[in-house]
Amino acid sequence: MSPTPPVRPQAVMSKWELIAILVMMTALVALSIDMMLPALPDIAAALHPAEENHRQLVVTAFLIGFGAAQLVYGPLADRFGRKPVILTALGLYAIATTVCLFSATFETLLIARACQGAAAAACRVIATAIARDLTSGRRMAEVMSMAMTVFMIVPVIAPGLGQLILLVAPWQMIFATLLAFAAALAAWLIFRLPETLHPEYRRPLRPMPILRGYIEAVRDRLLLGYTLAGAAFFGGLYAFLNTAEQIFAEHYGLGTAFPLAFAAVAGAMSVTSYANSRLVGRLGQRRLSHWALIAFTAISAVHTVVILSGLDSLPVFIVMLASAMMLLGLIAANFSALAMENVGHIAGTASAAYGFASGVLGALIGAVIGQLYADSALPLVAGQAVMGLVTIGIVLVTERGRLFAVGEADSDA
Repeated sequence: MSPTPPVRPQAVMSKWELIAILVMMTALVALSIDMMLPALPDIAAALHPAEENHRQLVVTAFLIGFGAAQLVYGPLADRFGRKPVILTALGLYAIATTVCLFSATFETLLIARACQGAAAAACRVIATAIARDLTSGRRMAEVMSMAMTVFMIVPVIAPGLGQLILLVAPWQMIFATLLAFAAALAAWLIFRLPETLHPEYRRPLRPMPILRGYIEAVRDRLLLGYTLAGAAFFGGLYAFLNTAEQIFAEHYGLGTAFPLAFAAVAGAMSVTSYANSRLVGRLGQRRLSHWALIAFTAISAVHTVVILSGLDSLPVFIVMLASAMMLLGLIAANFSALAMENVGHIAGTASAAYGFASGVLGALIGAVIGQLYADSALPLVAGQAVMGLVTIGIVLVTERGRLFAVGEADSDA
């Protein structure tokens, strides 16, 4: 249980500007991943990875760096505040992106991508911490869902934007675009973002207090359980990101039109993210996320049977995958809110622990599933079904065998 927080600081921003800034911070992460998808064949042709599937590592390297670095940003954000840490990280992001821009070998690019992901991790940690500084419970879930609703437009348009860039410029220009976006975000934060960390919650930057903070975080049943559940579930999502270009462009023969199919799947997710922001206040995080998780697993299992039966086609694949993936909008924000509810007094550290475990483990699971690609969608769909079952099992253990129940984290705080 977290102590009763003091009066929250008054921000000079409106609610909608706060949501817009959260969107921009998280959008940098999405753009860094999804804009690269159309460029993977060009990168492979230019830098010559050892094997065909190794081009997926351009995505995986970013995701691993993104997850691992969150352990660092949590303590820093709880000690120095949200604003100076995010601005420093954006500077590091600019340096890593510049190295990506001029990479001459595949190995150099992977290292730079991992560093780019490590810098971008501050956006995820601090966006969640800012939201938890100013809101909690269903209100936090509502704000995060509103931000995610707008944010989900980014994956819809990002591959298409990347493809448009490739029509007139080499793949390096995608990194130049990311560099300009990061600069614009930094300027907005400098002039508009107030410091949201409560002075009472500043924690010393010493090894033992940091360790105690992480120990306190992982001892919380909700945080630990929903972190592991998130890791398993997002493994299926990351597998989709790793293999989307190969499945759509190569297996189904869409070529440069693959961003249209990707947009259809991502667009479905944005619809449910908006629905979540409207429904979570009435139904609660547990009911929405648990039912959505069961539905996701069932759809993925049926889709696996369809592929094994030889009935698969591009329209069937898009409809069934979109039907499953759209449920992400009812799971992601609610899992995060449930995990964070009892640890508001160490929001930065707790957010980092959640992001680290769910990010790194999810990226590794996604990489394993992705490397099984062999001109078939079966590894992706079957992998998502298995990860859905694993996630259900973890949630059952976390909730002591009870699903859908309204708990303390579902209260209006």
